[in-house]
Amino acid sequence: MSRSPKAKVKICGITNWPDARRAIEAGADFLGFNFYAGSPRYIEPAKAWRIVRRMPKRVGAVGVFVDESEGKMAEIARSVGLARLQLHGNESPAVVRRLSRSFFVIKAVRVRKSFRAKQLSRFKDAKALLLDSFDAKQRGGTGKTFDWRAAGRVNGGVKIFLAGGITPENVGAAIRITKPYAVDVCSGVEAKPGKKDAKLLKAFMRAVEKARKEV
Repeated sequence: MSRSPKAKVKICGITNWPDARRAIEAGADFLGFNFYAGSPRYIEPAKAWRIVRRMPKRVGAVGVFVDESEGKMAEIARSVGLARLQLHGNESPAVVRRLSRSFFVIKAVRVRKSFRAKQLSRFKDAKALLLDSFDAKQRGGTGKTFDWRAAGRVNGGVKIFLAGGITPENVGAAIRITKPYAVDVCSGVEAKPGKKDAKLLKAFMRAVEKARKEV
C-alpha cells in the first residue's frame, strides 16, 4: 500500500455549494460527486459543474459512478470538468484499463469477510483503489465499517482510499491502523443523506490532523 505520512481526505456525496465550501474550508483534499441515479446523494451533472468550477485547484473533484457505460462516464466527466473517476460497481479490469488512459481511475472494492489482498491485482491499471464495506443493497455510504487490518495487508505501491463507516470518532484509529493514502467519508459527516453537518466536518478534520501527527 502506498502509505502517506499525511493521509488525505475525500468528502463524498457533495450535492450543493454550501456543503462543498464548508468541506473545502475544513481542509478536504477531494470532493466526491455521485452520478449514480439510485443514490440519495445523486447530483445532476450540470449542478456538479456549477460547483466544480468554483472549487480551488488544490481540491480534486471525483465523479462517482456505478456500472455506467464507458461513453457516458467520459461524457459526464468532460462536461463537469473531472479528471478523476471512482468506479463503484462491477466494472471489469478491461474497463478500468481503458478509462485509465484518460482519467485518474479509483476502483472501489467492497470488502467481504473472504477478502484477500491478492484479489486487488485484477485492477492493477487503476491509479488508486478504494476499499469499502460490503453491503448487499447499497453501493457506498452505508455507514458500516470493515476489518481495517485487511487494508493494512495490501502490498506496497498502491494508493488506498479507505472508506466505510468512517466517522470523527474512529477516523484516527483508521489512519493509525492502515496508514492509507486517503480516508473517504460520506455518511459520517452528514445531518442526513446528501446534506453535510458543519460541526461533524470540523470534528472529522480535527481528528484527522491529530492522527497525522501520530503516524
